Amino acid sequence: MNSRVASTRTPSPMPHSVEIAAAAIFALALIHTFAVARIETLSHRFPRHSGLFHFLAEVEVIFGFWALVLCLVMCVLVGSAATVAYLEHREFTEALFVFVIMVIAASRPILVLVTNVVIGLSRFLPVRTEVAAVWLSLSAIPLLGSLVTEPAAMTLAALLLRDRLFVAQVPERVKYFGLALLFVNVSIGGVLTAYAAPPVLMVASAWEWNTGFMAATFGWKAALAVVVNASVFVALTAKSVPTLPSRDCVDALSLERVPVGVTIVHIAFLALVVINSHHAVVFIGAFLFFLGYTQAYERHQSPLMLRESLLVAFFLGGLIVLGGLQQWWLRPVVGSMDALALYVSATGLTAVMDNAAITYLGSLIPGLSDRAKYLLVAGAVTGGGLTVIANAPNPAGLAILGRQFRGGAVSPLKLLGATFLPTLTAGVAFLFL
Repeated sequence: MNSRVASTRTPSPMPHSVEIAAAAIFALALIHTFAVARIETLSHRFPRHSGLFHFLAEVEVIFGFWALVLCLVMCVLVGSAATVAYLEHREFTEALFVFVIMVIAASRPILVLVTNVVIGLSRFLPVRTEVAAVWLSLSAIPLLGSLVTEPAAMTLAALLLRDRLFVAQVPERVKYFGLALLFVNVSIGGVLTAYAAPPVLMVASAWEWNTGFMAATFGWKAALAVVVNASVFVALTAKSVPTLPSRDCVDALSLERVPVGVTIVHIAFLALVVINSHHAVVFIGAFLFFLGYTQAYERHQSPLMLRESLLVAFFLGGLIVLGGLQQWWLRPVVGSMDALALYVSATGLTAVMDNAAITYLGSLIPGLSDRAKYLLVAGAVTGGGLTVIANAPNPAGLAILGRQFRGGAVSPLKLLGATFLPTLTAGVAFLFL
């Protein structure tokens, strides 16, 4: 979530009854998140209503669904005018940005370019090409997120891993560890700069943290943790990575040549959107031109990833609506802790609240020491892989990889368990280096 998402205030204070209702509905949404696998099984038991159960088992739908419930409750408690005013004062720029960046980053020219670079580099590593490609997807691309933003890195890495690691013959436990590692590495891999990671964006201006400060204070530690996590994972699971039948391990997608000019135009659109990530009026306009360009050169395109991107934006929009009324209990919790407790609590709270909201609330607390500021942000990015809602790019990865798991759904409890080791590695790096 962008800093503007968390920082947006309601036009007037809401009654405490609305805040309590919002907290209760948020808790129900969290329970719903952890129950998606069980809900999916109901679609087989009750085939007449399978469509409804499939819909409710979509993780990306949950927060939008409960945001609708909150709006209905608010209409009853404070009236439709106050409800509409609340919605109009929410800032949805981050949700729109994630939608646009996912579509462009997943376009065929961009994906072919990244795939060819990864495969080319893989040939120079002293392991099987498929294994090297998995390692690069879990290490180099998450670190690339510090340049192209975390949502773009998550999209590219997930698409590369989908046909290499998240396939039928790979054991389910390996898939869970792979997804958990991807979430953690993307969360910490974006802290080499001051603009790519949402929790850093939250405080960069208020605390005067620039890219040089981030690279020197957080970046090298995060890079080391990312490489260690990816290396340990590959060392333990290399035998489970299948050998691809296509020649030289290159996707069939990338076997068709994309003209250099088309690729350059796509890169230009990607850069334009990233540079103007704070200005929806600019990147939405650029996106409309992008759609026209892909239509004009359709022969060099694959179908755009619109459905998955829209679902992720819907997820984030729902989280924005629900999260805007949680400050009344989150802020006192954050403000009452000492530095070390702040780190542990920030890490844990990200499991139930977007990590950018945590750092924003910390930025409102006067008199925080430099050490406390460091530990707050470090804890927020460390816990960014614990759940789907812990970090804004996570739904993007889930939208691409979720159907590769048994039953077409990811168990939040299994995902939470799988994040223990990579999260611990990140914690050790930020606390002891």
